[in-house]
Amino acid sequence: MSITRILIANRGEIALRIHRAAHEMGIETVAVHSTADADAMHVRLADHAVCIGPPAATDSYLNVANIISAAEVAQCDAIHPGYGFLSENAKFADIVEAHDIKWIGPKPEHIRTMGDKVEAKRSAGALGLPLVPGSDGAVSDPEEGKRIAAEIGYPVIIKAASGGGGRGMKVCESEDKLAALMQAAGNEAKSAFGDATVYIEKYLGNPRHIEFQVFGDGNGNAIHLGERDCSLQRRHQKVLEEAPSPVISHDERMRMGEICSKAMRDMAYRGAGTIEFLWENGEFYFIEMNTRLQVEHPVTEAITGVDLVREQIRIAAGKPLSVSQEELEFKGHAIECRINAEDPFNFTPSPGKVTYYHPAGGMHVRVDSGLYAGYSIPPYYDSMIAKLIVYGRNREGCIMRLRRALEEMVVEGVKTNIPLHQELLRQNDVLEGDYTIKWLEDWLEKREAE
Repeated sequence: MSITRILIANRGEIALRIHRAAHEMGIETVAVHSTADADAMHVRLADHAVCIGPPAATDSYLNVANIISAAEVAQCDAIHPGYGFLSENAKFADIVEAHDIKWIGPKPEHIRTMGDKVEAKRSAGALGLPLVPGSDGAVSDPEEGKRIAAEIGYPVIIKAASGGGGRGMKVCESEDKLAALMQAAGNEAKSAFGDATVYIEKYLGNPRHIEFQVFGDGNGNAIHLGERDCSLQRRHQKVLEEAPSPVISHDERMRMGEICSKAMRDMAYRGAGTIEFLWENGEFYFIEMNTRLQVEHPVTEAITGVDLVREQIRIAAGKPLSVSQEELEFKGHAIECRINAEDPFNFTPSPGKVTYYHPAGGMHVRVDSGLYAGYSIPPYYDSMIAKLIVYGRNREGCIMRLRRALEEMVVEGVKTNIPLHQELLRQNDVLEGDYTIKWLEDWLEKREAE
């Protein structure tokens, strides 16, 4: 069962990332693009390109019928969804497989289970993953909500069962506010995701965000590739990620990694997945599982030497995992900075024409980007335009190399958040690895007040 031609159902740096892995395996690629992306680098480098609609994502990158038609016209035998867009859409995965095209991703039923946060929590508990104390499922009655909150103790957090990105989430400090906040969270979730379902969990005061990369072959074999620390966030959006975490010991890594990989073996999980936890006072609490490749996957690649996209393609072709848990070694330290086209401190998007571009280079420096001089960054999509990934033998050396790489990287014609990353790497808390998911927003508030 081989794969000879992959349709890449995405855009930007991740489309390029998939193209490169495929070409290194001798596989042809087909880029799909909106009219706004006709001159994009992923379109230029692919073996074939198909326009699938106008600029709006709903009419192009989310247009299932057009993507399937493109795959059939271009005679593709596989589709890779990247991340975002349709990557965690179980119905799309079903349709792909129904057309006898290989889906380079998890089994649709696993996407469906983990895409519903209530069902995901229930499944995670059954698989032995440690959970945040909270409701067993959806909560619609305020009186039931008050009873649950009283049992687990205030503060609690009300969360949307569907979606993410911080929408449909409300922190409640006391019983008298619970009913109103449940209503507000439900309304926000309904507006953003079309689903008003909410559930309640214990609110952890100041945790870190730690996630484990897992991989399964779909036949009951699975491994973990260690953890990533993604605690530097703004409005629940990751800004900088590193691996390994500065606060996780080797023994903790292997213990939690085995819990995660056992859960994947028990599920007969297929392909790449990320199990996300909040970590506080030495305890892990499951929050969700992403059934796709992550934006921050390069830091895991750097410390393990495993090409995760290549592994995804191999698994989709029915091949076994290329590495066993015993063979896997964790070496050195890696950090990724997300480079966005935006004002570095007020975060206003900054689309427009790139007049000059010079990516950072040198030993153990990687830039994943579709930028080039003369390229016009469209205003229709996510503002991330590049990822700067740096590896070092230890965390201190990695930070020094990252500082140098940020000084070297030049993007002119638009604003970027490179100055934000440079300033972050001057903060003692970041240098010492002493930060939580609240640190960045608190620091930005203090900085603005000054």
